[in-house]
Amino acid sequence: MTDYTLHYWPIPFRGHFIRFALAQAGASWDEAMTDPAETEYPFLAQPLLTDHATGRHLSQTPAILMYLGGKHGLIAAPNETLRLICDAMDVLYEITRYHGAQMWDRMAWAAFTGDRLPRWMSVHESVAVANGVTPDQGFLFGVDTPSLADLTLAALWHTMVDKLPGLRPLLQHNAPTLVALVDRVAARAEIARLRADWPEPLYCGGQIEASLRAMLEAAA
Repeated sequence: MTDYTLHYWPIPFRGHFIRFALAQAGASWDEAMTDPAETEYPFLAQPLLTDHATGRHLSQTPAILMYLGGKHGLIAAPNETLRLICDAMDVLYEITRYHGAQMWDRMAWAAFTGDRLPRWMSVHESVAVANGVTPDQGFLFGVDTPSLADLTLAALWHTMVDKLPGLRPLLQHNAPTLVALVDRVAARAEIARLRADWPEPLYCGGQIEASLRAMLEAAA
């Protein structure tokens, strides 16, 4: 039996936050999609993580990540790590235009990529620099291997610019230290192996991904 089951759609998006943590921890897992109505655990939407060692279920990405981080010794600075996880969830909410409540149009996309998204990049650039990361070396909080904080930033920014490469120049311009950090994390053997299992360009799926790609193609 595997250590965990991750219940999530076969897309990177929120799933890669959990997958990166599991991979860094050296844990084994399988993946499934679960209808909330078919489980006794009360939750509304995936992701859901099942820990087979304890029989415990957890929903909500921040709760899952903090659980895995605590169990597998991946948390170097608890409060700041949780802050970065919450930041990441906000970025996902914004880039999908409120979880697909609206589709992107050129005016809204230009405003987002001209102000709000670069500001998020700059915030995380400042966090990296303030914690001693350089373009050439280092991880947050002075640790020797990526902690949950580094994994979170990589799952957010590297996944975004890997699957939506039109955004990489924006990240490079606004956050050169951050982009070096997340590339460094993504290149580590355990994360690189995981990423190799996801060669498709799919990011978040559905109509909102089509909307995102239409904006990037129009800007190219």
